[in-house]
Amino acid sequence: MRKVLIITYYWPPSGGSGVQRWLKFAKYLPQYGWQPVIYTPENPDFAIEDQSLLQDVSSDTEVLKTKIWEPYEIYKALTGNKGKKVNVAYAAGGKKGGAIHKLALALRGNLLIPDPRCFWINPSVKYLSEYLSNNPVDAIISTGPPHSMHIIALKLHRKTNIPWIADFRDPWTNIDFYKELNLTWLADKLHHRREQQVISEADCVVSVTPTWCSEFEAKGPKKIALVHNGYDEADVAGQDVAVDEEFSLVHIGSVNAARNPKVLWKALSELLPENKELASKIKIKLVGNIEAVVFEDIEKYQLGDYVEKVGYLSHKDAVAFQQKAQMLLLLINNTPNANGILTGKLYEYMASGRPTLAIGPSGSDIAKVLNQTGSGVIVDFDDVEGMKKMLLDLFAKYQTGTLTSSASGYEQYSRRAQCGVMAGLLDDITK
Repeated sequence: MRKVLIITYYWPPSGGSGVQRWLKFAKYLPQYGWQPVIYTPENPDFAIEDQSLLQDVSSDTEVLKTKIWEPYEIYKALTGNKGKKVNVAYAAGGKKGGAIHKLALALRGNLLIPDPRCFWINPSVKYLSEYLSNNPVDAIISTGPPHSMHIIALKLHRKTNIPWIADFRDPWTNIDFYKELNLTWLADKLHHRREQQVISEADCVVSVTPTWCSEFEAKGPKKIALVHNGYDEADVAGQDVAVDEEFSLVHIGSVNAARNPKVLWKALSELLPENKELASKIKIKLVGNIEAVVFEDIEKYQLGDYVEKVGYLSHKDAVAFQQKAQMLLLLINNTPNANGILTGKLYEYMASGRPTLAIGPSGSDIAKVLNQTGSGVIVDFDDVEGMKKMLLDLFAKYQTGTLTSSASGYEQYSRRAQCGVMAGLLDDITK
């Protein structure tokens, strides 16, 4: 069996969405003739832990770990969170534009290139060079963000000429918050230069949506490929879950200012006072980390009695929770790159057997997948009247017991199937 070195920041017990893609691909790669060797930090600074994910790590998988130093303790000290587990993306409490938050973004963007994990690059290259001299592999895969993983792979590739796939789960300079980094012209130039080096020198560049693949293709890679995120059949098999009795709209995952569903809050604030039956049955359930700005809007529209904050759940429990929902809520970042966003939860939603209500552009990649599979509907960010009509239509189906999912053809998005696509790329670059 051939071996592939996978360089990833996120690995169990890290929780959240960043870990899922390569945890699942590592699980299924041996079925396609590839044995994964994982390289990941020994002491990463992640806010969410999910011990249950360790069950997906095979005892045959070699996991290499070295220590990493990250500057987040400085940020935590400045914000009064020293010694605490803090999701730095939420450390400003949703108060976008606060002085400390702005300073942190400026320092992060201008000094820590490509990201705060940059201090791990050179030690990792040294360690892996020594490892590979005694333990050869047939290919390398780096997955980012954080994009420091790609720089480690770039330097290894230059030294060893081992075939390399750069896997972009999110864009680099096209990411939605890139302009918020307040970059100097020099820092901007360095980010673009580093990104271009990765794209030009990797044997294959992979991304997760058609739009993002087109954006990367314009930068001139040797090869570009689309490998979707997906759902793991093993996560949803054998779960016998009763659907909620109330008209529940459930969102799984973090909600920041960009995902704050203002159109939903406004539509509900207009509907509920005039529709007592809907008001008596509806319940919005938010599972995960929620920014303060979201709750400010909930209070502004006087919807506190209709919203339940569930908090973070393990991945296993989150999968069961979404299977109980009458309707699953899918929120797209209201940002310039919204058309290219295909969140990983979309695929798990499809496999849950429950219908999806998405909020985002009607011409987006996510709208196309929803339409293709018949797994849900979408309402645009600013379409309040459309949202009101959609909610009433869905509630009418709920009342008659016909609010069900008619999804089909989504099997192509299973983790196993998409891992087969990735394995095919590994086969191609190692011929």
